Amino acid sequence: MNRILNRSLIMAMTLALLSACGNDQAEPAVDSAADGQATDTASEQADTAAEQTATEVDNPFYQVSTLPFQYPHFDRIKDEHFVPAMERGMREHLQEVEQIASNPEAATFDNTIIAMERSGPLLDRVTSVFFSLAGADTNDTRQAIQREMSPKLSAHRDAIQLNPQLFARVNDLYQRRDQLGLDTEQLRLLEEYQRNFVRAGAQLDEAQKDRLREINGELARLGTQFSQNVLKEVNASAIVVDTVEELAGLTDAQIEAAAEEAKNRDLEGKYVLTLMNYSSQPQLAVLENRAVREKLMRASLVRGGRGNEYDNREIVSTVFKLRAEKANMLGYATHADYVLEETTAKTISAVQELLGKLAPVAAANARKEGAVLQAKINEVEAEPFELQSWDWPYYTEMVRQEQYDFDESQIKPYFELDSVLKNGVFYAAEKVYGITFKERPDLPVYHPDVRAFEVFDHDGETLAFFIADFYARPSKRGGAWMNAYVSQSDLLGTSPVVANHQNIQKPPAGEPTLMTMDEVTTMFHEFGHALHGMFSAVTYPSFSGTSVPRDFVEYPSQVNEMWATWPDILENYALHHETGERIPQALLDRVIEAEKFNEGYRTTEYLAASILDMCYHTLGVDEIPAPDAVLDFEANCLQQAGIAYDPVPSRYRTLYFSHILGGYSAGYYSYIWSEVLDAESVKWFKENGGMLRENGDHFRATLLSQGGSKDAMQLFRDFAGKDPDIQPLLERRGLLIEE
Repeated sequence: MNRILNRSLIMAMTLALLSACGNDQAEPAVDSAADGQATDTASEQADTAAEQTATEVDNPFYQVSTLPFQYPHFDRIKDEHFVPAMERGMREHLQEVEQIASNPEAATFDNTIIAMERSGPLLDRVTSVFFSLAGADTNDTRQAIQREMSPKLSAHRDAIQLNPQLFARVNDLYQRRDQLGLDTEQLRLLEEYQRNFVRAGAQLDEAQKDRLREINGELARLGTQFSQNVLKEVNASAIVVDTVEELAGLTDAQIEAAAEEAKNRDLEGKYVLTLMNYSSQPQLAVLENRAVREKLMRASLVRGGRGNEYDNREIVSTVFKLRAEKANMLGYATHADYVLEETTAKTISAVQELLGKLAPVAAANARKEGAVLQAKINEVEAEPFELQSWDWPYYTEMVRQEQYDFDESQIKPYFELDSVLKNGVFYAAEKVYGITFKERPDLPVYHPDVRAFEVFDHDGETLAFFIADFYARPSKRGGAWMNAYVSQSDLLGTSPVVANHQNIQKPPAGEPTLMTMDEVTTMFHEFGHALHGMFSAVTYPSFSGTSVPRDFVEYPSQVNEMWATWPDILENYALHHETGERIPQALLDRVIEAEKFNEGYRTTEYLAASILDMCYHTLGVDEIPAPDAVLDFEANCLQQAGIAYDPVPSRYRTLYFSHILGGYSAGYYSYIWSEVLDAESVKWFKENGGMLRENGDHFRATLLSQGGSKDAMQLFRDFAGKDPDIQPLLERRGLLIEE
């Protein structure tokens, strides 16, 4: 999840989106074709002008979309439109910024801050679409554009943030802020501008600014290369299986999909198991053949460090070193110090205190779970073996079935995608917030699997448009996320167009899409982000929707997860895909009872990744590991934190950890930090009657609608009426700390 922190600084977040942040050139961005070069003849200039005029007519980004709420014209957008629109957008944006910066009138809130909030609409339109598609449906052309334009966009950002005249106006207003008669939200906006400029290097001398531009440029190039390597490597690391017998445990539909994937790769007669971009893989829970499980897991764990063209070791080492240097230049001891200043945690010690409190308890629980799995192996295997990471999911399912008398194969028939979406996710939102949904097949989409919905508020008026993109494909990055194509703002008169993305394996044609419990929970989670965007009711675009601190943004989405297992909701969507019968109450009770099962594993793999993130980003420049030492550093970090346990690998290893090479650097702890607030909020809902409209309206009014217009922790207090406590989180995860 990413957000636009500030309209005038749009590139900062656009480039962070999907790990594309920065530039490899020191010069400010300019149009790739210089305007009216002196060597052009009059006829050449006329021909060029005519060609540009024709292009402008055809380029859908040059005008505001005529579709409702400025919904993108995906049916008209072509790859050749992106670069011209970005270059023109940057040119227009810089012209607007220059007019603001050189305004002879004294700086006022309106002629400086509001003017910046209104600037760059074309660039906003094209980059919001491009970087969304670069993650959701990329191709060779889009990847080439990303490599070409990321440096230019980074330089464009620097040209704004390092503009001394512009900063002088902002700083002048900031110094006089108490005499300007600003209301609370205006004052907060001005303070955000001041802080963003300073953090971007506005107070550096010219030599330092030049070096900062170089760093930002290199980070942009490397970030783009890393994200593209991760996608290509995940596709290249799929394993080939020779016989159907080796796939015992998979469903017929899964086997058919593996055969189809092999056929698509010119491997007729074989089977291909594709990977997801995290360490453990979903097939491990059901594959009976241990050798195949091991092959799959090992293929996953070595990604990015195989010495091939997608090797990321040099990239990550260089990125961490450049981040540390940049932080030092801006006056911070480490990159983590720089990042955490803008969060609710504020300090490294606060984050490490939380992680240090949870890690040993989680690891101890995981080892207890591992002992149970080892006992099961010893019991059922003729020749017992030592538990390994590729065994854990398989024997976990075996133990789960024994303890709770169900496994994933029993519940998946009740989790058909369309029912989960409409009878679960949408139904919960209708119950809690009074909103309703209508599918809009007439609206254009960027891929045949994508769906569009119109969202109506409780008064029947259109609230937003929602784009749903659930299926995995080779052109899509891993994970799940939400993004906004259009953000709400009263100042700009815009309303939300938001999208959710997942990576659910698409079944063969004619087969239903049956989801795991984790996939169901993820759908509810991502829709929580969507609600945060759709309910936004702020004036300024800088505060719209999910424009909140990184360690707060996951909180509302985690709250929405509660409805996935809320009995009334679960009974409404958990319908057998063939018979339509509701999930049996006894099975339903066991599903809810098993929520804490395997929690030691889940918490440990997550905390390992969070600790790894902090290990890298609390290093000084001279402490960053060399490329050939990255994996040793990773192992030592987890060992020293007391969370290293081979059967439970980190959810992400360094070389495919897209979060920390993108927008979550020194911020992957955010999920557990936000969950402290989430667990408190779930407790609040339960204590106040649960799924009641008045509860939803209160949550919407005090928090979901406010975006970043108030301090994040104040938003929590406005909702809950108190400061957060860690106890509900510990109880939820079964991680009660013994004194």
